[in-house]
Amino acid sequence: MTDTSGLSRRGLLGAVAGVTAATALPAAPAWAADDQRPGAVRPPTLDKYDRQVVSGLSSDRAVQHLKVLSEKIGPRIGGTESEKRAADYLADQLDRFGYKTRLEPFPVADKFLAQIGDPRIVLPNDLCWQAGAAPGGKHGVTVQGPARDVGSVTAPVWPADVAGSVVLADDLTAARPAFVAEAAARGAIAVVLLPADAVFPRRASAYQPSGLTDAPIPVVGVAQVQKRLLREALAVVNTLPLSISTAAHRGLISNNVIGERKGRGSKSPIVMVSGHYDTVVGAPGANDDGSGTVLTLEIARVLAKLPTEATLRFALWGSEEQGLIGSRYHVAQLAQDQRDRYRAVFQNDMVATSWDPAVTYWLLSFDGLANTATTAVRDAGVRLGYDPRMVGPVLRGASDHQSFQEVGIAAANFSWRGEISPAHLEPPYHSPEDTIAKNVSLERLQVSMELIGTAAYAAARRA
Repeated sequence: MTDTSGLSRRGLLGAVAGVTAATALPAAPAWAADDQRPGAVRPPTLDKYDRQVVSGLSSDRAVQHLKVLSEKIGPRIGGTESEKRAADYLADQLDRFGYKTRLEPFPVADKFLAQIGDPRIVLPNDLCWQAGAAPGGKHGVTVQGPARDVGSVTAPVWPADVAGSVVLADDLTAARPAFVAEAAARGAIAVVLLPADAVFPRRASAYQPSGLTDAPIPVVGVAQVQKRLLREALAVVNTLPLSISTAAHRGLISNNVIGERKGRGSKSPIVMVSGHYDTVVGAPGANDDGSGTVLTLEIARVLAKLPTEATLRFALWGSEEQGLIGSRYHVAQLAQDQRDRYRAVFQNDMVATSWDPAVTYWLLSFDGLANTATTAVRDAGVRLGYDPRMVGPVLRGASDHQSFQEVGIAAANFSWRGEISPAHLEPPYHSPEDTIAKNVSLERLQVSMELIGTAAYAAARRA
């Protein structure tokens, strides 16, 4: 990993490289405190403390942070330089708001990444073209050649001009090693493996193909939408040159970002708002979980100006997508007297999708039971007129609230998802299409900020 510790946090906006076309943003929602919100069943009945919070929250401010994370930085794979750039940016924002901020480092596994280039610009440039690289393939190289689609790895139809080409094929794990060996023997300079389509609404993500040992050429695994666009392009152009670059990232350190403002007394209760800022391979992570990250930042900005008896902590977790590594590391460092002080942890994961069926606001706890976090958000929903839209608490882990509940700390995850179940996620989930333009609603982001902001402030006001 490249050391970025000497890079000024305040210089990051100019230092990070753009990865997608600039986004034309819709107008930010602009409702008055007493206006009925979109999707609410009645106008709000806010108390004076709620008004202090909702009058300060701005989805326009939040989305400016989201543009930095998902467009200027792009995919933020745990432990890589892009994740560190994001961590530094987030820490800088919490510093600016007046919190005592620190990075909490921890080791993570090696990563193998690829970038697909399109010299003729035939492929859409509003999509992320990062992919996974096979750990057992060739790394640290860039090759370029015409794309050749040979069908399936189990029964390839080899053209005469394979030599010097980038071979595309539908993947199957068991047949992968023999196919790659044959492609290399025929002179292919790279292999792009295409995943099987997932069951709608899910779409297959980019992946790091396993099962190879010392393959002499780069081998990459793309996402379902990338597969579709590659084949569509091949159907309409005579030649599609592709460049494939691969890189191995080893000896990696990921970071949690923690900001704190102490409450009254050394043993004041702790209220935490959190989200994870890393992404899966190939996803810009605008909704998952750039949305929860910028919600956390915006609530931190507003609550920094308001008095609380409790200690406020704001956490952005690294390497959640690898198995809650960052939050579990953080919880493991907490002494029991620290754990005992936690009143509530409000984890926010995918809080702004624009997918039409995501009309349900889910309250998710690892044990399926109510706790101070779910109750505070349920009460906030009543005051904001959203309680009929809420379902839960429902038993579900798979986000950073689980790390806290595993040791007895009251925590929950909050998210807009389809009404069938909390597993009913939008098609751009874990996809190159998880962008602001394709997968973010500023209205849902604003409502989410109001729900969590008013709930967290209610939990933090009293001793």
